[in-house]
Amino acid sequence: MNKARAGLLVSLVSICTLSAASAADYDDFARVLSVTPQLEQVNYPQQECRTEYVPVQRHQQRGMGGSIIGGLAGGIIGNQVGGGSGRTAATAAGAIAGAIVGDRMENRDGAVMTDHQPVQQCRMVDNWQSRPNGYAVTYEYHGRHYSTVMPYDPGERMRVRVSVTPR
Repeated sequence: MNKARAGLLVSLVSICTLSAASAADYDDFARVLSVTPQLEQVNYPQQECRTEYVPVQRHQQRGMGGSIIGGLAGGIIGNQVGGGSGRTAATAAGAIAGAIVGDRMENRDGAVMTDHQPVQQCRMVDNWQSRPNGYAVTYEYHGRHYSTVMPYDPGERMRVRVSVTPR
């Protein structure tokens, strides 16, 4: 049993030593030479509204004041014209005629008023904006130039992962 354990232990140590000898990875820093934002155009449509005043025609509401005043005036005048039982008929006729005349004076035919009513007009307009979707980075490491695209601006220097493997 001890021989089996010893063999297993030797195998594990050999595997670990072999992988450590075959590759070496470490972090280092490289000098950034240039950073260029990669821009994309994005449309954020917006609603644009304005208020317009449009003319609206409406018929004037009929009033009753002219009929009442005209009827009273016509009745008084008719009452002074007639005599006896004719006076009652003249008063009634004067009241009716005065009411008609008063109504026509107050409520002229075709009296139309024009108002201005606010109406909101809306439409969608394009709103294009530029936004970065990455950064093209050129950097130097041990005299050689490299390029990559990164999701952020790394600044003046950046961390690089160096891997050394034997040939």
